[in-house]
Amino acid sequence: MRFLSLKNSTLTDADLALGCSQGNPKHQEMLYKRYFSFAMAIGLRYTTTREDAMEVVNDSFLKAFNSISDYDTYRPFKGWLRRIIINTAVDNYRRNNKHQSVIPIDTIPDTEGDEPDVLVNIDAEDILQLFNQLPAPYRVTFNLYEVEGYSHEEIGEMLGIATSTSRANLTRAKKMLKELYFATINNTKSCYEAV
Repeated sequence: MRFLSLKNSTLTDADLALGCSQGNPKHQEMLYKRYFSFAMAIGLRYTTTREDAMEVVNDSFLKAFNSISDYDTYRPFKGWLRRIIINTAVDNYRRNNKHQSVIPIDTIPDTEGDEPDVLVNIDAEDILQLFNQLPAPYRVTFNLYEVEGYSHEEIGEMLGIATSTSRANLTRAKKMLKELYFATINNTKSCYEAV
């Protein structure tokens, strides 16, 4: 067994995982700090508040540390942790949003032909705010399909919904995001602000 210097900033993820599996709190802290921003970015996509995202992040790291012995050091740690974070976010969604209602697609205004005349500077924070206005079922489905690359069948299984519901949620999410975007750039009040 080799011992690693904690002052060495070149510790690999595998080195840190080994230390974590041995219960070394310094290695846990270093791994947490190394991947906190990555984890938080994922958590924010699946929740509406920083506090909820922080809960997902902390729960994810707790799960990762408890199952670190399952981590295959020949594979990228980031991918292994990403899967844990996504599963934790989905669990959080199912636990907290089981009975959340959805907006019928025919109530979402059609913005076809409403293209803006000028280019608008919109930054990541603005996009995240628009995204957070989506109802949780739409936001989670959009993330799982468009960002994470899951199929509608996989999403249905993960969320306990029909495949057709996953498809409908994605369609509604896209339509609603488009309307929210146009409302933002045209400085008009969105019909979803009360949602």
